[in-house]
Amino acid sequence: MKRLILSAVLALAPTFALAQDLSGNLVLYTSQPNTDAQQTIDAFKAKHPGVNVTFVRDGTPKILAKLRAEFEAGQPQADLLLIADSVTMEGLKKEDRLLAHDKADVSAYPAGTHDPQKHWFSTKLITTGIAYNTKAPFKPTSWADLTKPEAKGQVVMPSPLSSGAALIHAATLTGNLEGGWDYYEALNDNGALAGGGNGDVLKSIAGGEKLYGMIVDFMPIREKAKGAPIEFVFPKEGVSAVTEPVAILKNTKNPEAARAFVDFLISKEGQELALKQGYIAAHPAVALPAGYPSRDAIKVMPFDAAQALADETKNKTTFADIFGQ
Repeated sequence: MKRLILSAVLALAPTFALAQDLSGNLVLYTSQPNTDAQQTIDAFKAKHPGVNVTFVRDGTPKILAKLRAEFEAGQPQADLLLIADSVTMEGLKKEDRLLAHDKADVSAYPAGTHDPQKHWFSTKLITTGIAYNTKAPFKPTSWADLTKPEAKGQVVMPSPLSSGAALIHAATLTGNLEGGWDYYEALNDNGALAGGGNGDVLKSIAGGEKLYGMIVDFMPIREKAKGAPIEFVFPKEGVSAVTEPVAILKNTKNPEAARAFVDFLISKEGQELALKQGYIAAHPAVALPAGYPSRDAIKVMPFDAAQALADETKNKTTFADIFGQ
C-alpha cells in the first residue's frame, strides 16, 4: 500500500513541482483599467501564489513612452506588456524587444488571432462600431449612413492622432471600404467632428451634443445598461477591432512565470475572466457579455498589423490633412 501511495505521489510530482517552482516577481505594464488589471493579477495569483505581480497602468502611448525611456537608460523594468493594440506590439517585435513563447497553446484560436511567431497574443476583441442617441432621426446600420444628409454636423469620432484604437479603425475602414480614404473625405464634407478619445465621444452622444459617433463597443453598451439614452450597432460591412495583446519582454528576469501569465490569459479560464469583466473574449468558445449579439452576428473586418505599422505615419498624415489637424 505504501509503495502504491509513493508511486502515485511520484507520478504527480512534476505537476506539484511546476506550481511550487513558479515564484519570484513580475512587473506588468498595462493599459487595462485599474480594476481589470487587479482582477487579472488576482486570478493569476490564485493559480500561482508564489509569484508576486505588480503593475503600472496608463494609456498605451504613455506606457510606450515610459518603456522607451527605460530602454534608452538600459534599465527596462517590465516583464510583461498587456496593452491596447497589436500595431504597437508589431513595432516592439520589429525592434527585437519581445520574447517568443513557442510552447503557448493557441490551438483553440483561429489563424490571425495571435502573432504567427508567437511574440504576442490577443486577449480580447474590442470592436469599434456606431453609437447613436435615442433621439436621433434614424438608426444607422451601415458606415455609409454617417455620410447621409440627416447626419450632417451630428457625427463625432475619436482622432487617430490621439487614440490607438481610432488609428487601427481608420486603417481597417480605409483598407476594406470601397474608395478607401474617400470615406473620411465624405465624413469631413458632412461636418463630422474628429478629436479626443472614445470617452469624449461617449459623453457627446449620451449627452445629446451629437447624435452619432464611432466608438469602442463596451462604452455605450455599459452606459445603456445604466439608463443612458444611447444605442450601439455593429454595421453590416463589419467592425474594426483592437485585441489587447499580451507579450513577454525579452529583458524579463522571470521568463517561466511570465510564460505562465501568458498561458493563463489565453486559457479558457483566463478568457472567461475577460467575459466577466464585460469584454468580448478572443477565445471563440467563450460567450459574449450581456447586451451583445451572438458572436456569429459580429463581422470583424480583416486587419494586417504589420502593414498598419508600416503605414502609420502615412495614415496619420492623410487623416490630419483631411480634417485640418
